[in-house]
Amino acid sequence: MGEKPVINKGLEGIYVAETKLSYIDGENSRLYYVGYSIEDLAKYSTYEEVAFLLYYYRLPTKSEYELFKAVMRESREVPDEVLSIVRNMVRRRAHPMDILRTAVSSLSALDPEIDQRSREADIRKALRILSKAPSIIAAMYRFSRGLDYIEPRNDLDHAANLIYMMHGKKPSEFEAKVLDTIFILHAEHGMNASTFASLVTASTLADIYAAVVSGISALKGPLHGGAAEAAYWQYKEIGSPDNVEAWVKNALDKKRRIMGMGHRVYKSYDPRAKIMKELDREVASKFGGEAAQLYSIATKLEEVALRELSKRGKVTIQPNVDFYTPIAYTALGIPPELFTTIFAASRIVGWTAKVIEYVENNRLIRPLDYYIGELDKKYVPLDQR
Repeated sequence: MGEKPVINKGLEGIYVAETKLSYIDGENSRLYYVGYSIEDLAKYSTYEEVAFLLYYYRLPTKSEYELFKAVMRESREVPDEVLSIVRNMVRRRAHPMDILRTAVSSLSALDPEIDQRSREADIRKALRILSKAPSIIAAMYRFSRGLDYIEPRNDLDHAANLIYMMHGKKPSEFEAKVLDTIFILHAEHGMNASTFASLVTASTLADIYAAVVSGISALKGPLHGGAAEAAYWQYKEIGSPDNVEAWVKNALDKKRRIMGMGHRVYKSYDPRAKIMKELDREVASKFGGEAAQLYSIATKLEEVALRELSKRGKVTIQPNVDFYTPIAYTALGIPPELFTTIFAASRIVGWTAKVIEYVENNRLIRPLDYYIGELDKKYVPLDQR
């Protein structure tokens, strides 16, 4: 079998593709989409504009932007066949990520361009998935509460429409901006697990729906997409800022993970977490109630955890974006079981943009594994065992 090769577990440190989409400077807490800083995009841009940027590697003109938004708005409707699937799966208490995955997969049967493989056709298909995903999530929310489905409104932007479809009233400008910011922060993030899963599927020349389903499936796992929900329940367990000191020391003594802290790439503060923390300060002030309570717990938890982790030599463990998104989600009336589906709906643009980029110079992703078992074993017939 020859000399044993170097095994890079988790493919850590292995580059599999070139990209123009995003750059993560983990040492210096910087994130860029197509060269634009995440801070500028979160402050000045919109999710629709970011989607255009990721598909076309440039910001749109005003007319292009309006046309792009119109295409997304016209693509929001979910076919009755798919809504029936969502309703039945909700009734059976299926996991929301399983419902989203199945709904997206079923949409492929209804796409007239499913077999078209040009870049422009793939962008059109991606926009259909991107536009319908929030409508599917809103349907889950409504059906799980015994409520009727609310049709999308074509006079609302992407994030605002999701809030409207969930709660039946037009959100305030601030509410819409909060969710839009979350969508922007989650849009694209390098070669993470779900993006790689999408890429592996796409490299076989499977269609873009199959690639997105792979991304959703990978994101379901608690080591990737479920941290925001886990962080929410962590805050509920702590209960009060007064309990944080004792909770942290007990958690670290038991080697329990603090959810929403630490990141595979960022060795210092996640820039998305910084943006969310600042936004949550305003959210807590405007909404009060549970959101304010969660904010008080989270900020105290960050302070105490960083101090105690530093004492134990773990200075690189810092809050990531999932540490602070539960506060904003709660203020917007989004329940914890849907947090990861919002992450998925946001990241669809990153998955599809990466897939479209990769297949232009496609190569089947086919890594190796190193065999360590026995060889030339004698087969014993069944009746002699």
